[in-house]
Amino acid sequence: MATTHPGWPDADARRYRREGYWRGMTFGALSRQWAVSWPRRTALVDSDRRWTYAELDAAADRLGVALRQWGIRGGDRVVVQLPNCAEFVLLWFALQRIGGVPVHTMPGHRKTEIGHVLRSSGAVAYVVADRHGRFDYRELAAEVLGDLADCLTSPRVVVVGDTGHHADFVAFDDLLRDSSSSAEIADEPVDSGDLALLLLSGGTTGLPKLVPRTHDDYLYNAAASADVAALDGDSVYLAVLPIGFNFTFACPGALGTLCRGGTVVLARDASPQTAFELIAREGVTITALSPPLVPHWLEEFRTSLPELGSWRVLQVGGARLPDEVARDAASVMGVTVQQVFGMAEGLLNMTRLDDPVRLVTTTQGRPISPADEVMVVDEAGRPVLDGQVGELLTRGPYTVRGYYRAEEHNRTAFTADGFYRTGDLVRLLPSGHLVVVGRCKDQINRGGEKFAAVEVEEHLAAYPGVKAAALVGVSDDLAERAVAFLVCSGPPPSARELARFLADRGLAAYKAPDRVVAVAHLPMTAVGKVDKKSLARSVSD
Repeated sequence: MATTHPGWPDADARRYRREGYWRGMTFGALSRQWAVSWPRRTALVDSDRRWTYAELDAAADRLGVALRQWGIRGGDRVVVQLPNCAEFVLLWFALQRIGGVPVHTMPGHRKTEIGHVLRSSGAVAYVVADRHGRFDYRELAAEVLGDLADCLTSPRVVVVGDTGHHADFVAFDDLLRDSSSSAEIADEPVDSGDLALLLLSGGTTGLPKLVPRTHDDYLYNAAASADVAALDGDSVYLAVLPIGFNFTFACPGALGTLCRGGTVVLARDASPQTAFELIAREGVTITALSPPLVPHWLEEFRTSLPELGSWRVLQVGGARLPDEVARDAASVMGVTVQQVFGMAEGLLNMTRLDDPVRLVTTTQGRPISPADEVMVVDEAGRPVLDGQVGELLTRGPYTVRGYYRAEEHNRTAFTADGFYRTGDLVRLLPSGHLVVVGRCKDQINRGGEKFAAVEVEEHLAAYPGVKAAALVGVSDDLAERAVAFLVCSGPPPSARELARFLADRGLAAYKAPDRVVAVAHLPMTAVGKVDKKSLARSVSD
């Protein structure tokens, strides 16, 4: 694995082990440990299906036998594109048991992204659902495999559900049924520093890059964030966002909950109606959303007034949550809001559950680890003063030192001394909390005056009747124009009306949009961020 991605320098690795950040534990061994510690506790709930920790461990064993008999070996990559279903979790731990490497993808990914991931990972297998959200993933798999015909070895396809007319595909249930029930599995000899999984970078432009995570660093990621979220054996985590999303899986998500002996409940969709029913039925204590979902949950809560006495914490991450929405979420739904700002590459920031309201509603948290190193620098790479805007650079015990099979890109994405260039524009407060201002590439340049789109978007969202807003820079022959895409409950405001509104709120005139486009909804990327690339194309085509 050493040739596919840079690891941590030996001195740093020794320090992280010596100081207890890395425990030397693999996920295959860890799930066995859970089964011994909490055999009868409920680990996983999917609709009317339930697994105790002992049953989860046994299922991972049985599926591990099936995968090994099917030809999966240690180090083999398996692309997993599943909705929120128990099979994702069972498959994940089965692969860890035999040394396989799950590659997380999103249900919203399509031919371009999946083909790229299959090629760049060198996957030997591709696991999909039959259908989800009116989309047939079997047809997607067939189309992608057709495009991979030039590869020496095409990945085999496993379908959770009915394989349909695809004779070459293997049904997940048949894979289990055909395995030798009497076979015993011996854990693959895996080192805690080995590759455990591949995540996808969460950028909104270009094809995703593969993010290599080891057993050591990813376990620390999940366990440390579980401590900040105060998870314990009584915690019940509701997975609403896609389970393959790093935020949902390990920040602390499903993995962090299991590390503390809690229960993971899977929601098949992100609607507040589905979620509120599950929260009430299963006694959910914590869940996580992306910012665009929060207003919909607020609206449904105000309408239905559900009794959700168990629910204590709402995590929000993936993008900046407007300050006013954060305040409304806490006061209306009666929960503690915990802002989470992180990345598949590593660094994770969280507000603390006892932080003052001012910090919870206006910042995106502070690093979860005392070993996290952060710098905020200007365009020349020089540190800026606290409170000034700059690009966030970071390194630490769970922040990777390079992407998978991307040697050329790594030269620019990481500094010579191992800091990851996040591309995020932030302000660092004296308290250590970060305020996310935008992205280095999510800026609009008005005649030399540059500003972050997210700054204006928060003001646009405060205009009466505006339910959601995105500001996008669109280039023409002479300059860059700012286009405001608005979801409105009534007639949209004109650009002139918005300019007056923004001026009254104290914004410089050059930050006002040149054009307003009313849309029914804002398109999202597969990881729940506003797809600004798509919006820009819609006005430039």
